[in-house]
Amino acid sequence: MGVLPLRHLTWSHRLLCLMCGCQEGAGDDIDALLETIEQSNGLTLQSEGCGASDNRPVLYVEHRNLNPETELKRYFGARAVLGDQRPRQRQRQFHRSTWMTIPKDTWPRFSRPGISMTLLESRDGLQYFTFEHSRDYQQIQFKFLNSVESMDPNNIVALLQMNPYHIDSLLQLSDVCRIQEDQEMARDLIERALYSFECAFHPVCSLTSGTSRLDYLRPENRAFYLAVYKHMMFLERRGCPRTALEYCRLILSLDPDSDPLCMLLLIDFLSLRSREYNFLLRLYQDWEVHRNLSQLPNFAFSVALSHFHLSQEDQTESEERERLKHKAALLLQDALIMFPGVLMPLLDLCTVQPDAAVSSHDFFGPRSQLGQSPALAELVSLYVGRTHTLWREGGVLLWLEECVREVLRRVDAKDPLVEDCQNKRKQRYQSAPLNIHRHVILSEIKEATSTLPLEVTTQSVMGFDPLPPLDSVVSYTRPERGDTAGLLGRVPLCSFAHLNLFFLLASLRYGFFFATLPRRPASWSRLFTVDVETGVLRVLFNEAAS
Repeated sequence: MGVLPLRHLTWSHRLLCLMCGCQEGAGDDIDALLETIEQSNGLTLQSEGCGASDNRPVLYVEHRNLNPETELKRYFGARAVLGDQRPRQRQRQFHRSTWMTIPKDTWPRFSRPGISMTLLESRDGLQYFTFEHSRDYQQIQFKFLNSVESMDPNNIVALLQMNPYHIDSLLQLSDVCRIQEDQEMARDLIERALYSFECAFHPVCSLTSGTSRLDYLRPENRAFYLAVYKHMMFLERRGCPRTALEYCRLILSLDPDSDPLCMLLLIDFLSLRSREYNFLLRLYQDWEVHRNLSQLPNFAFSVALSHFHLSQEDQTESEERERLKHKAALLLQDALIMFPGVLMPLLDLCTVQPDAAVSSHDFFGPRSQLGQSPALAELVSLYVGRTHTLWREGGVLLWLEECVREVLRRVDAKDPLVEDCQNKRKQRYQSAPLNIHRHVILSEIKEATSTLPLEVTTQSVMGFDPLPPLDSVVSYTRPERGDTAGLLGRVPLCSFAHLNLFFLLASLRYGFFFATLPRRPASWSRLFTVDVETGVLRVLFNEAAS
């Protein structure tokens, strides 16, 4: 996750790579480079404003941390970052100043697209908002749905030319650009969608207080969740994990009880990547009682890893260092006993050959994988696929090895915790809720998507609204129309498992990223053609039907 080709970096990142002797086109560990520049500048690993003040709510968001420039200035200095920008006084004047994005002079002239925000109610110190669509915007939304069903991205492009700030069109076309490896355009479209949303904010809506709520049950609100999520992932891939963490907190604060995008499965990874260990520990301590975070594999392992990293910091006193390291070891042992199915896939992705005593032991052997319920296997695969790069460090692997040996000793000694955890695994994790499946789809982590159950993979999944809640609150409905979606629109996801050239169609209709799937058989080549000049993928429906 932390490795990017040099050509995808900003010039400031590129300069750092060249200073460190990296070659153009090579893959480089951006996290290691940023840590090097932090240390050379005398910066602490724990940045300000993320768990620094216990008086603030744990999901408190700071405006300045929503801007990636804040993070880049920590690494390169203000002069280097500001020198990479165009003079702002030359930019076209836009509707209003915003916090999440900076409007660009290359964007179409902004006019209100027909989205507004309404305050529904205020109670118990919380404000409940919802986005609303005007009648004109509803008609555009109907045209967008028609364009999606046509399976032709050119129709969405045409719709955006007429309505350059239509949210769902921007989100969908961004997916198409990303799949075609036009990352800059994909990111730009998401930023334009966020700007449109922020211009529609209610005057009393606050992103920072953690008291503003958006109900995911309302379809008009879901696009905002998705836009912020996609923006967050672009930031993480660009080497701005601290900024991405701030957006993760923002999404979680919008509906912390339901957590519709399951940000609790991601927030630990971003905390570790940005080295915000104290924030992660505070979140764990504050929420463990009512959310049972220790029963999620990602928190069980990441909290232990946070303690370990804190014990390794230079400014930690020797006595405190030993205490943290001892606690980290106990936490990791408990995590391994509770979730033994994590170890072998983790070592495999870290390209580490386990000791024969470990791989042949029943506790960590194949039975630990086969004994997992499908729901637990989904959580384990997601964590391993996302965070394995964080466990590759030499010191971490040595610590892991020590804890694994101690766990085997406890297992052989019939430690009562082993049987207790085994019973918990049998009783819990019977089925995963919809928000976990939704998170896995959005994550595009191949280790996790391969574990999705049939009830998910055999249904149509819209990229602009993946797995909508069954109890959605619908404010307006689409007029009845004839079935013009064609043959392809009625085919479930699993039927396309071998069609690598369906990337474009999949992004429009299904939202899955098929790059990780097997190569298509040669016999399928007659089913579709690609217009080389326009890049449009065309399906031969008659031949497909035969």
